[in-house]
Amino acid sequence: MALDEQPDWITDVPKVNNAYLQKFRLYETRSNFYMIGRSKNRSAWRVLKIDRSEPTELNITEDPTTYTENECCDLLKRIHDGNKSTGGLRFVCTCYGIVGFIKFLGPYYMLLITKRRKIGVICGHAIYAITKSEILPIPNSTVQPSVAYSKNENRYKKLLCSVDLTKDFFFSYSYRVMHSFQNNISAHESGNETMFVWNEYLTGTIQNQLRNNLWTVQLVYGYFKQVKLSIGEKDFWLTLIARRSRHYAGTRYLKRGVNEKGRVANDVETEQIVFEDVPEGYPVQISSVVQNRGSIPLFWSQETSKLNIKPDIILSKKDHKYDATKLHFENLAKRYGNPIIILNLIKTKEKKPRESLLRVEFAHAIEMINKDLPEENRLKFLHWDLNKYSRNKSTNVLALLGKVATYALNLTGYFYCQVVPNSKSKELLNCSRDDNNNADKFSFKPPKYQTGVLRTNCIDCLDRTNVAQFAYGWAALGRQLHTIGYIDTLVIELDSTLADDLMRIYEKMGDTLALQYGGSAAHNKIFCQRRGQWKAATQSQEFFRTLQRYYSNAYMDAEKQDAINVFLGHYQPQIGRPALWELDSDQHFNVGSQGSNFSEERARLIKRSLSVGNFLYDDNIIRDANSAIGTTQNDEESLPGIASESDSSYPRYTNSASPEESPNSDAVFYRKDSFNCSNFLDVDWLSSSGNSCEDETYERSTLVGSPMGGQSSDSVVNEMCTFASDSEICTNVKDARNQIVGGFSDRFADWVTNGDIMFP
Repeated sequence: MALDEQPDWITDVPKVNNAYLQKFRLYETRSNFYMIGRSKNRSAWRVLKIDRSEPTELNITEDPTTYTENECCDLLKRIHDGNKSTGGLRFVCTCYGIVGFIKFLGPYYMLLITKRRKIGVICGHAIYAITKSEILPIPNSTVQPSVAYSKNENRYKKLLCSVDLTKDFFFSYSYRVMHSFQNNISAHESGNETMFVWNEYLTGTIQNQLRNNLWTVQLVYGYFKQVKLSIGEKDFWLTLIARRSRHYAGTRYLKRGVNEKGRVANDVETEQIVFEDVPEGYPVQISSVVQNRGSIPLFWSQETSKLNIKPDIILSKKDHKYDATKLHFENLAKRYGNPIIILNLIKTKEKKPRESLLRVEFAHAIEMINKDLPEENRLKFLHWDLNKYSRNKSTNVLALLGKVATYALNLTGYFYCQVVPNSKSKELLNCSRDDNNNADKFSFKPPKYQTGVLRTNCIDCLDRTNVAQFAYGWAALGRQLHTIGYIDTLVIELDSTLADDLMRIYEKMGDTLALQYGGSAAHNKIFCQRRGQWKAATQSQEFFRTLQRYYSNAYMDAEKQDAINVFLGHYQPQIGRPALWELDSDQHFNVGSQGSNFSEERARLIKRSLSVGNFLYDDNIIRDANSAIGTTQNDEESLPGIASESDSSYPRYTNSASPEESPNSDAVFYRKDSFNCSNFLDVDWLSSSGNSCEDETYERSTLVGSPMGGQSSDSVVNEMCTFASDSEICTNVKDARNQIVGGFSDRFADWVTNGDIMFP
C-alpha cells in the first residue's frame, strides 16, 4: 500500500456515524423480534426486525434510519401500543452481537452473545471473548413446524450447543482480528478474507439479506493472549494470536493431510505482535511476525482405533501429480508471498517405518512441484528429526531451532511500522502519512514488511511443532525489540527471564491448540526440562496426557467432528437424506452436496502392505524407503557445499565444493543425489549418519544462516547450547495399550473433557 493511504481495514468495516454497534437489546412480539443496537458512546441507535410468523423461513429487515436514544424509546413505545392485543412488546435479553442463524430440519435458530469479557486491545480496538451465549428459535409457538422430525432436530441442536463458544473464540467490533496486523494496515488482499472466520456459514443468511455485518460478529477460533513484559526496565506489550482455519477443520484422526482443494488439517496461523508501551496520543512502534503450521499436505489418514494408541498410517496414491499439494502451497504464496520455507520435523529413521516413509513422499512432492516453479519461487524444504535429537543430552534443541528461525527470518523479514491514534476519530493512521503537524512533532522510521512465511509441521502439528514455533517466536522477538530500540543486539538470551516468560505463553498456546485438535494438552517435555522440572513429574504428566489424548480420540472425537461439521455448515441436514450420525466418515464426501449414491463412496478398499510395517497404502505402488529422496547417507564427503547467509539469493545446488572444505566451511549440505531442480535441504546438519534414533552423538555440522558457521559443532555447543534434552517429546506408552480398552469411570471421562488435574 502507498504510505499516504488510509488503512483499508478502517474504511471497509461498516460504520454508523463513525461508530460501531456494540450493545444490543432484544425485544419480541408475537409476530416479530426487534433488536435495538447502539454504539459505545450512545450516539447512534439502529433497529433490526426479524419475522416470527414463518415456520421455516428467515426474513430480516433493517431499518435504515439512525435514531437518537429518545427517538428509539418512542419507537419501542409505539410498537408496544400497536401489539397490545397479542401481548405487546416484551424484553428478551441484552446481547453483544449475533453469532448467526442456523436451520436443521425445522425452524431457524438465532445464536446470540449474552456476556463478553475484554481480553486485549490492539491500537485502541478492544478484543473480546465470549462468556455466555444463547440459542433462540425464531418462530413463535403458534407457528412451530411439524414435530415429525423432533427427535433428530433435538439431536442436531444438541450437537450445535456442544461447540462451546466460551472456549477459545474471540472477536472485535472494530478491528479485523481474523487478519494479521500487516494485512490490516496495508491494502494487501490475501484472497482468504473469511478463512479464519468460524461463523461464516452461520452469518451467511443475514449478510445476504442486509449486505453488511453491522449486527453480527466475526468469530476467530484459536488462541489470544496479551501480556505486558519488560526488558532492561522498559515495558512493552506482547500479543500472541493463533487463528485456526475453518477449512478442513476437525479432530486429530478424522482430519489428516490435505483435501482436493489444497486445504490441510490443523491449519493454524500464529502471529506475534509487539507494541511499544507509550503514553496515549503518542506514536507507537509496532512489529508483528507471522508463522504457519499445518498437516503434511498429502492424502494420508489414520483410522481411529480403540485398541491401538498409534493407529496405522494410510497413504493414498490417488494424486500422482501432487495437484492438491501444489494448490496448498499456491494458497500459502497468495496469502504470505514468497519464499515458502517448510520445516519438517518428522522422524528420519524408524524400526518400523511410519513417519519416515511419509517424509519420503513429502520430499518427492516438493521435488515435483519445484520442477515447475521459477528458481526464485521454489519451496525451501528443511528437514530435521527433532524427536531424534531431543534424546541427545549434548544437543540444545531450542538453540538449534533458533538457528532455523534466524535463517527463515533472514529470508522473509518481519513487519514494522509506527502508528498514531487520531484524537478525533480514534482510528489508526499510518504515521508515514504526509502530515506536517505530526512531522514537526515526531520523527519516524521507515516501515518494514514480511514477505513469505515459515511453515512448520510434524505428524500431528502439535507437540514438536509448538517447540519449533516457540523457537521462531524467541528469535523474532529479539529482532522486534531491536528494531523498536529496546535492545542493542538481535538476540535474547535463552536463559533470560523474558525468554522464559515467552516460553510459558507459547506453552499455553500449544496446550490450547492441542486440546482443540488432539483432545489433550501438548506434550511439553522439552519445556519442562528447560525449567528444571522434576523428571518423574514430567514423565507422569506425559503419561496421563497420552491417556487423555487416546481416550478423547477413541471415544469422543466422532461426536466432536459431527458438531464441527454442523457448526461450519460442512454438513447441512435435509429431510429424506441420511442423518449425520448414520455416516461412517466425512473424509471423502460432503453430504450437503452429494447425490444418493453416497454409500458407494464410503465403500473404500484399503490394501495392506505387510512389507512396510505400520505404513499402509491403498495402491500397489510403494516408494522405496531407502531411495535417494529425503534420506540421509553416512557420506559427508559427497555433500556439495551451499553458499552462506551473506549471499543475496537462496542457496542453490552446486557441485563445486571439495570434501576437504566441508567440515569447516560456512555451508549447509544437500545430498549429492538429491534434487537438481529443488531447494530441498536436509537439515540433519547435526549428524551426517541419521541412521540411529537413540544415543546419537553430536557430530560436526554447519548451521543455516549462522554467524558461527565457520566453527566446529563442539564450539557451537559450548558457546550456545546451555540445555540438553534426553527424551522424546511424545511419550510412547507401550504397556498401556492392552489395558485401555473401555470401562472408564465418570471421573476419568470428566477429566478428559475438562482437562483438569486428576490425581490417581
